[in-house]
Amino acid sequence: MKLFELLDKTNLDVLDHLEREVSIPVVDGLHAQGDVLVLPFDLVSSVVRLGRSARLADVPPEGVELVRGVAGGNPHTLTADRDSARWTGNVLDPLGLAVAYVENTAPAYLVHPEHGATGIAPGRWLVRRQREHVAVRRPMGFSSAWSGSALVAD
Repeated sequence: MKLFELLDKTNLDVLDHLEREVSIPVVDGLHAQGDVLVLPFDLVSSVVRLGRSARLADVPPEGVELVRGVAGGNPHTLTADRDSARWTGNVLDPLGLAVAYVENTAPAYLVHPEHGATGIAPGRWLVRRQREHVAVRRPMGFSSAWSGSALVAD
């Protein structure tokens, strides 16, 4: 599928600097789009699970916003053909980074105004935020720097 075709189907849009004639890659494995990661659910299923009250909802063709950037910025929107993908945000993740669980029988797409679109191959997936390690200097008299993490801000 070409980017312009997906945008026409969903009424979503991307910034003008992106080439709309480009074919959208459909990735069957771990991949990133800006500040979100898409992981095969089997990679994390030993530690991440759906909440007890989780109900999978259909992903509408016009999309569902999964993550919005800092200060109300650009959203990452999940979209799929009717009856081909379901999702829930009710995910229990010990790292607190999970955004959504997705299962799809045909390609689903993440659309972002700055990044364009990436395709998600059929399967079961965890969409989560990225975090980055940050070093913080300790006050004088402490022997080493502290290392922590922060969410990546897209």
